[in-house]
Amino acid sequence: MLTDEERNSIALEVKSALYEVYDPEIGVNIIDLGLVYSINVDTNGFLTIQMTLTTPGCPMHESLSDGVGRAVASIPNLTGGTIDLVWDPPWSPDNMTDEGRRQLSSLY
Repeated sequence: MLTDEERNSIALEVKSALYEVYDPEIGVNIIDLGLVYSINVDTNGFLTIQMTLTTPGCPMHESLSDGVGRAVASIPNLTGGTIDLVWDPPWSPDNMTDEGRRQLSSLY
């Protein structure tokens, strides 16, 4: 059983790893894009990521999910995981971090 401190530490590692997962159509990572709503690690080390996409019909769903899986695969003490894709609240550009806005503006 993981302690709260261990779970929080793992969640921070997961978040850090997700900065390396980019939306290939937009060119901004999924954290700065504001697609990740929550990261939860339970006491058994099971990871649940609640996230959305920029649009419900986003063709990059599989690519992003695969990228998330690769990014977190080497994090110690994770026993498994799932991505809960949610549409409420819907994504909007307001979800982006200042860094995400900067990255996006530098691309165009």
